[in-house]
Amino acid sequence: MIKVGDKLPAGSLKEFIEVEGEGCSLGPNVFDIGQSTAGKTIALFALPGAYTPTCSAKHVPGYVEKAAALKAAGVDEIWCVSVNDAFVMGAWGRDQKTGGKVRMMADGSAEFTKATGLTLDLTAGGMGLRSQRYSMLVVDGVVKTLNIESPGKFEVSDADTMLRQAQEAGA
Repeated sequence: MIKVGDKLPAGSLKEFIEVEGEGCSLGPNVFDIGQSTAGKTIALFALPGAYTPTCSAKHVPGYVEKAAALKAAGVDEIWCVSVNDAFVMGAWGRDQKTGGKVRMMADGSAEFTKATGLTLDLTAGGMGLRSQRYSMLVVDGVVKTLNIESPGKFEVSDADTMLRQAQEAGA
């Protein structure tokens, strides 16, 4: 399992782009994790699934609400990672009004999630392999803080905790 001091695993995530620009076409675009985190401070949070109750009511809205404060604390980008496809993440991002605040990064085949060791098996509930709920502060591709939730909890991966950690780190 990934831990503080580790580099994020190599690989890619996809993001649904609404408007063409900066070399990105409309629709799903692939982003290399190493290149996308190089020289940046990223507040990354992951959750079990788009449109699920806690994720939609608390997790994403908290980061949308705290986006300006996180950026003022030195965070360059905020990423929401979920084991969903880029089309679903794009639609969910529109519903959650994340545009310009939180990048909705799709890990459709759970490759990133498996590589971090933070998987959650929800097969019994019909959801298959998903991500645990967690957050991490990543500086230049290296994990500086890691907050993993206990099953069924939402206590340590919230935006307030991440904001405090970013401020303490002098991100």
